[in-house]
Amino acid sequence: MKKRIFFRLVSMVLMIVLLGLNTTWAKTSELMIWHYERDNAMDVAWQVAMDDFAKMHPDVSIKFERKNFEQIQETARMILNSYACPDVMYINKGNSTCGIYAKDGLITPLDEVAVKYGWDKILSPSIQTTCRYDENGIMGAGNLYGVTNYGEFVLVYYNKDMFAEYGLEVPSSLEEFEEICEVFVQNGITPMVIGGAERWPQTQNWYEFALYKADRKFITDFQLLQDDIDFKGPEFSFATEKYVEFVNKGYFDKNSNGITYDDANNAFYQGEYPIILTGSWLFGAVMDQVETYDWGVFIMPGKKYNTGSGGNLWIVPQNAGNKDLAYEFIDLTLQKKYQTIMAEAGGIPVNADLDQIDDPKIRELNALFTEIVENDGLAFYPDWPVPGFMDALGGSLQNLFTGRMNEDRFLNSISNSYYDYKNAIQ
Repeated sequence: MKKRIFFRLVSMVLMIVLLGLNTTWAKTSELMIWHYERDNAMDVAWQVAMDDFAKMHPDVSIKFERKNFEQIQETARMILNSYACPDVMYINKGNSTCGIYAKDGLITPLDEVAVKYGWDKILSPSIQTTCRYDENGIMGAGNLYGVTNYGEFVLVYYNKDMFAEYGLEVPSSLEEFEEICEVFVQNGITPMVIGGAERWPQTQNWYEFALYKADRKFITDFQLLQDDIDFKGPEFSFATEKYVEFVNKGYFDKNSNGITYDDANNAFYQGEYPIILTGSWLFGAVMDQVETYDWGVFIMPGKKYNTGSGGNLWIVPQNAGNKDLAYEFIDLTLQKKYQTIMAEAGGIPVNADLDQIDDPKIRELNALFTEIVENDGLAFYPDWPVPGFMDALGGSLQNLFTGRMNEDRFLNSISNSYYDYKNAIQ
């Protein structure tokens, strides 16, 4: 009898302990979020969203880790293949990144979730292009694997005071842009700097030249691996010739290969260069950092197509431990409150109340992007089509910049890298 009472008491104690442990676990559910944005509009808006999410879910521990672009590029496959992955992860869009992970089954399809939360109504078809991937990992069709909540494009930031000093106005053609660069060179001023140490800024400067000769079919064939393209055709030949011409004429800082992206930006903030060509993601930082002169923006003039797309993607790894919380957090970042915060900080949101924005520069930025989208002018990014193309293209551009590689060898090199993959999947 005493033994039975003893065992009942032991059982009750164990049950209480287990219930307590379950309660403790429930109170310490964790949502792990990784992204690599910093000091820009997206970072500002998402931090507020994380703070609010924590208040909405006092039983959930928000664990945020800020990575950098290179970290996620280099380790994403390994992380996604493990159970150490975050619940919400921010990755680069395109065939060579999100497409590969989707093809390999490492990312959760979000079609049903998108309908449940109404993301399919918020994201326009053109913005969804980089969110959808087919069975071969090619963007534009298939399941929804990622969600973006902003747009982005490459544009020119310029020092209005320096332009005015030499009687220069915003150009209306590439020829006029070159004339502006020549005026600066003749006055002992290097017009432009590229943060070439990190490769990707060079790829965007080069691709902007290619788009002067490109049409929609060429862009589609190149990006979506449809009909074969000729790397020595007018598009990439013109881009390469013009790039080398800018180097030889001193329009780019001769040391650009050794300058980091951050250092290039800082030099522009300090007024050391009158022009820098980079993405809209820098807009908020320019607003904050430029204090001694007036500045403005324009898109490279005289062409229809522009480097740009919907922004990089929130994804939910297939191995994520808290998918429902991940979906809820992604949804929060798409809501008007956080989208409007992003706009106020200099971003290009997809669901903001722009009537609340008074800053004329921010209105100008969003108007430029709207104009590009309405004219079907987004041409995506040159490193997207195949895995490893960023290294192949960026590394070859570094060699082209220094003269270690001539134009013909450069074009052969990037063509081989592109077709090695395309031929392998066909």
